[in-house]
Amino acid sequence: MNRLITALTLPILIAANCLSVSAEAPLGKWVRDAQKRVVKIYGAGGLKGLEAYQSGFLVSPEGHIATAWSYVLDVEPVVLLDDGRRYESKIVGFEPSLELAVLKIDATDTPFFELKEEPTVDWGDPVIAVSNLFNIATGDEPASVMQGTIASVADLNARRGTFKTPYRGKVLILDLIANNPGAAGGAVIDSNGQLAGMLGKELRDSTTGVWLNYAVPADALRTTIGDIIAGRKTTVIDPATATLPRKDSHNPDFLGLVMVPDVLETTPAYIDNVAKDSAAARASLRPDDLILLVNGQRIDSQRTLRSLLRTIDRRDDVELTVQRDTQILPVTLQP
Repeated sequence: MNRLITALTLPILIAANCLSVSAEAPLGKWVRDAQKRVVKIYGAGGLKGLEAYQSGFLVSPEGHIATAWSYVLDVEPVVLLDDGRRYESKIVGFEPSLELAVLKIDATDTPFFELKEEPTVDWGDPVIAVSNLFNIATGDEPASVMQGTIASVADLNARRGTFKTPYRGKVLILDLIANNPGAAGGAVIDSNGQLAGMLGKELRDSTTGVWLNYAVPADALRTTIGDIIAGRKTTVIDPATATLPRKDSHNPDFLGLVMVPDVLETTPAYIDNVAKDSAAARASLRPDDLILLVNGQRIDSQRTLRSLLRTIDRRDDVELTVQRDTQILPVTLQP
């Protein structure tokens, strides 16, 4: 009878241990140190029915945070540290092709992960995943922890058309269940307490319905994170940029862009139609393309798009970055 009870309760106990690890957990001090470097992020949610929370991790002592680029960042998100401190954050920059964003909070001397130049894990290595999984860890509770291994290191490009994501590169396939709400942007840690990767967004095989548990390797993120922090790569609009008179500046109509109805303050910059014989038509833009960047600056809404176009002389070319299905495409509009 005792053996039967043990057999029935052991999976429950294991599941409970996977969800939250306290400072006294037997996995060691480095697990608790990892939790202190992971943050909880709360944002807009963007669309009805989607969770407005995810995870991130500190990458500098000045409060820079790496996280997954997603709808949660439609507004400037709120960040909750391990000790319960709450901060409003600013989006410093993002890179759509890596599904990466970098935030900044007004904090100093924060514990952080150093990003290594070389991979720290290979297949078969034990890892833990630390995240705000299911928003279980609220307030100053430690982030949730799951144990597992690296099942393989695979090229996500081989799954094009099945798993839909703009990222095309090596990923860490994880032998643990991390593909759940709130986990995206969390940290995967190796047995030495080093950052091994960033948990990816929820990703499912469109044919079979199978979920993919994966992380983007830390070495693939390292250079871009450093460039964003250093200001060498920024996608944030400078509010001091001068606005030109309407007759001298660009606007969607002049470029041949018919946008979807702008009904909300944060309506995304989706193209509804393209005017014939226009700059947009010559650049082969299509309906349902989503404008992500204009001249390297982030477009988080149609209003941002219109404001930024007002700063560009209509005699000048306009450089766009658009998302078409799972592709990230550079496009030049020539008036």
